[in-house]
Amino acid sequence: MENIDNENRLKIYAWGDGRRFNSYSGYFRRTFGSRVQKLSVNAGFSCPNRDGTVARGGCTFCNNEAFTPSYCMPSKSVRQQLEEGIDFHRNRYRSAEKYLAYFQSFSNTHASLDTLKDIYGQVFEFPEILGIIVGTRPDCIDDQKLDYFASLSKDHYVTIEYGIESCYDDTLRNVNRGHDFATARRAVEMTVAKGIHTGAHFILGLPGESREMMLAQTEIINTLPLNNIKFHQLQIFKGTAMAEDYDKNPQRYSFFELDEYIDFFIDILERLRPDMVVERFASEAPPRYHYGPNWGLIRNEQLLAKFEKRLQERNTWQGRLYRS
Repeated sequence: MENIDNENRLKIYAWGDGRRFNSYSGYFRRTFGSRVQKLSVNAGFSCPNRDGTVARGGCTFCNNEAFTPSYCMPSKSVRQQLEEGIDFHRNRYRSAEKYLAYFQSFSNTHASLDTLKDIYGQVFEFPEILGIIVGTRPDCIDDQKLDYFASLSKDHYVTIEYGIESCYDDTLRNVNRGHDFATARRAVEMTVAKGIHTGAHFILGLPGESREMMLAQTEIINTLPLNNIKFHQLQIFKGTAMAEDYDKNPQRYSFFELDEYIDFFIDILERLRPDMVVERFASEAPPRYHYGPNWGLIRNEQLLAKFEKRLQERNTWQGRLYRS
């Protein structure tokens, strides 16, 4: 790979859809042969960083309501949420015929194995649902649970998605994450070793991290055997401990302007392993949750269009500067 020039790298890593990065939509089309829609589900799990198992109060940045669809209510059964989600997406996306159930809220492996079997078993009563995506924390997994998900993955699509947020232990302590980076690495490696598709989530702009630190972190991320990855810009939400801290210590925070962030993320993308599927590079949330500086009313589709235009302007692509 070292001897391949950059022009040929672009040809090799075109990923079959003409884009300059390994996109999530392209990955789904390669994997399933058609469009696949996520159905968000709130199964009523808690979090060990809230219920006292690890700590109380949760991560300083966390407000689950900011990214949970309105139809996802733990008072409804998993079956009801899936039925309503399918109806919603069939009306919104006429071409949607295949689905993945996305368990996003809180820590979706933070329960007994019997409870997990009951909850996830309900998903596969729906023939149009091809699999599950399970969002959780690195300290909420063990061999028994991974063996269960590995058994599901023999006949269904299964991804375990870990919130890692940062590779730096000082940052993780500062945001009251409740685990260190070694715990995250161990969870990812255990999951991959079981043959389970594995993803991770990182936040760019957490207090205490310089732009140089965030960029350097890419080399650490590349050493994780991840299949999928998400990046989000830091957003402060109302009602969080981070909002209180921002009021008291605004000098600790540095926010990206939109165009600045796109260019910075492209710097990261150039260094990112080409085989890693990029699910997201930024996020949006309803304005009613915003606190502090934000990008206003801009949708993910608009962000993506600006991002791809800037990739073309810079004539660059994912992995251009990556060295194995």
